[in-house]
Amino acid sequence: MMNTGSTRYLIFFQYIGTKYCGVVRSPAHYQMFGVQNHLEDAVRKLRPLSDVSLTISSRTDTGVHALSNSAHFDLQRRNNKPPFSEDVLVDALNFHLRQEPIRVNCAYRVPEGFHARFRATSRTYVYRLAAGVTRPSQLPLADLRLCWGLCNTELNVGAMREAASLLVGTHNFSSFRALNSETPFKDPVKTLDLVLLEPGEAFAHRHFHREIRFWELTFKSRSFLYKQVRRMTGALVAVGQGKLSISQLEKLLEAQDSLAYPQNLTAPPQGLFLTQVEYQQQGEMLQLSSRVLNAPAAH
Repeated sequence: MMNTGSTRYLIFFQYIGTKYCGVVRSPAHYQMFGVQNHLEDAVRKLRPLSDVSLTISSRTDTGVHALSNSAHFDLQRRNNKPPFSEDVLVDALNFHLRQEPIRVNCAYRVPEGFHARFRATSRTYVYRLAAGVTRPSQLPLADLRLCWGLCNTELNVGAMREAASLLVGTHNFSSFRALNSETPFKDPVKTLDLVLLEPGEAFAHRHFHREIRFWELTFKSRSFLYKQVRRMTGALVAVGQGKLSISQLEKLLEAQDSLAYPQNLTAPPQGLFLTQVEYQQQGEMLQLSSRVLNAPAAH
């Protein structure tokens, strides 16, 4: 129950997920921490009246990154001090996170009943591909562990886009989810609003001249199943490489069976980014969050 006098905040935050066991808090016996562990430690250093627990909007797995995830939490200051302003809260949290590849983009005071996970109307993921990489040392350092390096120089982009169109809309995506303890409780029917394949570029594109083609796969839906994006990406890449036909992907979707998914086809985690979480009644804050993310770095 929320303490009387506490303030509920919604924060948007980014992280490089390479060293974390995912975004959610890890158990005490784990050797790796989750992003949530560090965020909650940062909040504790603000000396709240009672312990604070974050509610994360969107779970990401080990090695997956985010440019804009979100969470809410309730915070009450000691000695009846007034609530932190949004800007002061962001600066204070980032000060305590300065040793970690985690940053709070922005914060908003929201009503007591606001829920970061259940009020989200859509989530957007981008998967970065680098075609023509025979060994990791060929990637620019700025992209290392931030994309999936493919040996193939050329992908059949037309076939990939045709296959992607089969995934758009409302389907039973059982074949594209990995099994875990929550599987029996999750509805496999999801609506994909968007699956888009576009050219991408290296983070240091202007200063890197090796012949590597970057591509980005974008997926947008209200919610996703466990490892659904990585499985869809792996299947689409297999189509682009000629290892899976468009008709085989269609049959895989129609099978509605996670065990029908071919072994060793799932895309690795390092190319996946959660890029946006949207809230229908929070349009202004999402626009502001996007402006923060797209603004030039002040270095």
